[in-house]
Amino acid sequence: MEDRYNVECCDFIHAHEEVVEKVRREMPGEDTLYDLCELFRIFGDSTRIRILYVLFEAEMCVCDIAALLGMTQSAISHQLRALKNARLVKARREGKTVFYSLADDHVKTIIDQGLEHVAE
Repeated sequence: MEDRYNVECCDFIHAHEEVVEKVRREMPGEDTLYDLCELFRIFGDSTRIRILYVLFEAEMCVCDIAALLGMTQSAISHQLRALKNARLVKARREGKTVFYSLADDHVKTIIDQGLEHVAE
């Protein structure tokens, strides 16, 4: 019986050296790739995605986000801390209230592209 999962390989070692070397030169360093993995790990939680989506629309405090999402302020604070550590959100204090917003336009672009991809 033929193995359907058997992958055909090149007959020569480094038969396409120029391509391999070009990709090797262009490949980001390990530290950069690790940071990218950590960024995508942050996006791997539906609560954090919901918080980011809320912040697309308006700058909000923890209590407003918690009310909107039907969660505790403690749970929202925990997720906002992770988002802030990942530099995806920023905080602004006004008196005793801290307001959160997206750190920059890249965050919305990442989410928008993800939504576009899943809608295909």
